[in-house]
Amino acid sequence: MALGMSTRARWKLPLGTAGVLVLAVGAWLALDGPPPGDGAASGAPPAAMTPDTRPPPVFASPSGVPRTRDGGLDLAGAAAAQVQSPPEEEPSGPYPADLEALRAKLPDNLYWDTGVPTKEPAELRRRAEVEAKWNALFGKVQSNEATVEEVHQYYEHRRKVSEDAISFATTMLADYGDKLPSQDRGLLELSVRMHRTRLSELPRQEEEALARREAHAQRQREWRERGGGRQP
Repeated sequence: MALGMSTRARWKLPLGTAGVLVLAVGAWLALDGPPPGDGAASGAPPAAMTPDTRPPPVFASPSGVPRTRDGGLDLAGAAAAQVQSPPEEEPSGPYPADLEALRAKLPDNLYWDTGVPTKEPAELRRRAEVEAKWNALFGKVQSNEATVEEVHQYYEHRRKVSEDAISFATTMLADYGDKLPSQDRGLLELSVRMHRTRLSELPRQEEEALARREAHAQRQREWRERGGGRQP
């Protein structure tokens, strides 16, 4: 990403920064839901899952954060509420955060690959392909068709997403928090709180996914031992 942008564009960036950090996770969080039943009529792989594209709920304050179907916080709804709050008047002058310095501190952070605002068609296509890959793996995990290795791979990616979001936001706040507009600080703080919550929930979710997969595999084995009649 070229950082030599106009003053006005630079003022827009941190709002996009925190918003993307929250919304990026809200995107895959919106896919979380109760696992599908195992009562398929045949042994064929399940059809591709269609993400829930309904707009996120909007609420008044972080204390009223809604919950998703898996019990987690609705990050998409949280971001929507923050972004829809009355914007501050745009200050004049350069933005008080140095993104080059942040990148030097956090060179491997996922933000630089997935969160930096861009209009480059090639980069947008690349991001769409990466997102499609993880959505496909999510579908396999939810339908109990993923291998044990793939389950671990999926949840390790989710851990990396949240850890990098926390790292980026806390570094931004530590280095520039006293200079940032209050709305930007609020978005970054919201991102930290919610990603920490998601990290605390991931071990349980991974364990449950592995247990569902094993139960499904056991039913498949029993079905084959019965001669391949009607599946359980």
